[in-house]
Amino acid sequence: MVGAVDAIGLHARLRPQALAVEDLTRAQSWTYGALNRAVGQWVAALAARGIGPGERVAALAKNDAGLLILHHACARLGALYVPLNWRLSTAEITNLLEDCRPALLVGDGLLASLGSAPASLPLATLAAEADALPPRPEAAFDRTQPSLILYTSGTSGRPKGVLLSEKNIEQTAVNFSVLGEVTHHSRFLCDAPMFHVIGLITSLRPALLRGGGLLISDGFIPARTLARLSDPALRISHYFCVPQMAALLRAEAGFDPDRLRHLTAIFTGGAPHPAPAIQAWLNVGIPIVDGFGMSEAGTVFGMPLDPQIIAGRAGSAGIAMPGVLTRLVTEDGETCAPGQVGELLLKGETITAGYWQRPEETAKAFTPEGWFRTGDLARADAEGFHWLVDRKKDMFISGGENIFPAEIEAAAIAHPEIAECAAVGLPDARWGEVGHLSVVLKAGCTLSEEALLAFLETRIARYKLPKTIRFVPALPRNGAGKLIKAEIKRHLLEE
Repeated sequence: MVGAVDAIGLHARLRPQALAVEDLTRAQSWTYGALNRAVGQWVAALAARGIGPGERVAALAKNDAGLLILHHACARLGALYVPLNWRLSTAEITNLLEDCRPALLVGDGLLASLGSAPASLPLATLAAEADALPPRPEAAFDRTQPSLILYTSGTSGRPKGVLLSEKNIEQTAVNFSVLGEVTHHSRFLCDAPMFHVIGLITSLRPALLRGGGLLISDGFIPARTLARLSDPALRISHYFCVPQMAALLRAEAGFDPDRLRHLTAIFTGGAPHPAPAIQAWLNVGIPIVDGFGMSEAGTVFGMPLDPQIIAGRAGSAGIAMPGVLTRLVTEDGETCAPGQVGELLLKGETITAGYWQRPEETAKAFTPEGWFRTGDLARADAEGFHWLVDRKKDMFISGGENIFPAEIEAAAIAHPEIAECAAVGLPDARWGEVGHLSVVLKAGCTLSEEALLAFLETRIARYKLPKTIRFVPALPRNGAGKLIKAEIKRHLLEE
């Protein structure tokens, strides 16, 4: 007799009538008992199509509860689920399909962009096939084997497929549920794309682990998301987004912090969150809890929920979560002292085993002692709170001084007329490298280069000041919305 093999199976036994998932787009919901049965049916449907252990099942679709069911079905079957970033170009998606070679590709109307893609099937068809089958009985499976290939965004090269197991994912769920005080009363709204670690794992798995509820939306629309967060009938307690989404919510005409008091917090990650923006949320009484994670490592750091602690360390990514070991090391591998900047190394149960069919890149990603090299530069205080300083590859040296573009950006974004900015280092005959700052102004603003430099001089050392400032209409971003600094450098060098 096999018991529950995952969190869904467990809560199907503990709380079978409790709400597990509601798909807000399709107005369809599942209790834990119904969700567990659906996963078993989708296992049967995949098996009937010949999908077996080790094979890949790719998905190209906007957020849908069926994607959550599909991922769990793949895990129970021993197959690998591959969510594809639908924001990418057709050529980029085709390259990902050639890399993972799925035995089955499912999706919504987005499949039409691929033409006659081999082995493609509407997600709704697979759901209908599953509904007609009895559920495959739960059977124990190896939780250390990968159940997911999560492609990185590829800002500096072709995307890599991060391999994650159910053991990795469950530890991330543990980490975030401890950080976010998640219980069976918690309800998460997920409108972050479910091809990203935030949407696929951090916004879903902690609630399922604790027996809470999920509300899945097909995407982020600021006014709609704010209305849902403000709706007492939906009882949303947790919302995870990137800082840019949080800023759009606060800028909405209907923003009323009094209607958000029921939230445990708004959690942010995926990009640096400027301290002034964090403080603005705290000023209206809403905890804004920043953290740090990555596709290869899940949830690593997180701030406490206490607003006083957040205010005292606004901009910090927080402390290490359970199951994660951290080190900050210098270029020669020595452990950094408190306050000293070094590369962040990680070990623990959340960490990927490597990259899909990339043995050389997998080997480079780990030290001989088994520490994962994040490529991120960080510093920590004596109490273990961490600040992400910059990507190691983005740091440049000017006149013998290490300069971190993120520090320049953090100083510039504090200016009330700047919407976003990006700093890069470029070769210079005199200093070796110097900084260049690209700036997007808020609508209607006419900030000058001289005025911005005067503003920056009061906040950063003179040697950190950018040599040139360009005002641009937009910054280049990839399909996942991440900044492409290589593109900025290319344009500057061409000029």
